[in-house]
Amino acid sequence: MGFGEELIQSAQEALAIAKGEMEPAGAFIPETVDVAAIRRKQKLSQAEFAERYGLPVATLRDWEQERRSPDRAAMVLLALIERNPEMVADTLAAS
Repeated sequence: MGFGEELIQSAQEALAIAKGEMEPAGAFIPETVDVAAIRRKQKLSQAEFAERYGLPVATLRDWEQERRSPDRAAMVLLALIERNPEMVADTLAAS
């Protein structure tokens, strides 16, 4: 099936779902992460954490106050920081 055919099929499925004739296959539910807990575990202020890991303080605040969620790349970085903060800090400091 070519791209155009896939696009038409997708549009037809979306219309059927909108009309209630078909159920969606599934929904992506993003992971959640407690950014504040990761930071507090290291006993760092928001400014210290942001500086150590090269993050804008405003972004960190938005994550902690749940105004925004980390994107996929940020989720990977936060998972690495949670598991091995010294390795991440050392790696970032060396670059």
